[in-house]
Amino acid sequence: IDELSFDDMIDVLEELPANVVDKILEKTTKEERKLINTFLNYPETSAGSLMTPDYISLRRDMNVAEALRHIKEEGMDRETVYTCYVKDAGRKLVGIVSLRNLVISDGHTLVEDLMNEDIIHVNVLDDQEYVSDLFKKYGFLAIPVADNEDRLVGIITVDDILDVIDEETTEDFHKMAGVAVSTEEYLD
Repeated sequence: IDELSFDDMIDVLEELPANVVDKILEKTTKEERKLINTFLNYPETSAGSLMTPDYISLRRDMNVAEALRHIKEEGMDRETVYTCYVKDAGRKLVGIVSLRNLVISDGHTLVEDLMNEDIIHVNVLDDQEYVSDLFKKYGFLAIPVADNEDRLVGIITVDDILDVIDEETTEDFHKMAGVAVSTEEYLD
């Protein structure tokens, strides 16, 4: 379990019997247990169930040199470093900045001068089909996920949404071909 990324660990835990999950949770710290339980309680087809809390977050008052140092320190433990998420003191998502923009900018430039404030994000309770439509429409590599108070709580990466896109496409194809499972009784 320790070797899995957080979102993959949640997927495994969802498939295990409750008594096994309880035994695993006994071996975790209080903070980890709280985070795991939060993720396990999201509806199965929601954005919250697909997301990972492993992302790079920056402060708007950081300069580029500080941001790059932070990325080097934290990056190996994060799902992706290509897009960094800028949060305010209340954890509210206020912008995004690409690694590319950080790398090519002067070290004294502030993150807030580089960040894009026009952000498309989803809510933890948004349906996974809506999320997959956003990925297809905009070609995202990752999309931020916020709670009901617009606090950034995770991201969904393209590799996590590919399975959903595949499932939705297969389901749509079956419906169009008339091979969807029927819940009605056959006539005698």
